[in-house]
Amino acid sequence: MEENQTFETDLIHAIFKLVWSRRALERQLLEGTDALDGEVGAGTSKKNRPTSANANALKLSCELLRNFVTEAVQRAATIAEAEGTDKIEATHLERILPQLLLDF
Repeated sequence: MEENQTFETDLIHAIFKLVWSRRALERQLLEGTDALDGEVGAGTSKKNRPTSANANALKLSCELLRNFVTEAVQRAATIAEAEGTDKIEATHLERILPQLLLDF
């Protein structure tokens, strides 16, 4: 990736929507039929409204993910280079991940 490139906002929004819909389904399964016993026609409750993100939040999320991935690759490359290899492997990422998550 070049310095000015980032993740597509549509892609990140689609990922967020997928996670939000899965969590909504999980909540519905946990609540069972209690939701059906509620008032009919009372309007959409806060927990039943769809989750959304505005354009600025998506841009910020894309930039944060770009920074996170760039930092992960750079740290893993440093570990790989110290081991005398030019190829980043999963073990290199596994070694840098705990500290990376603490730093972010």
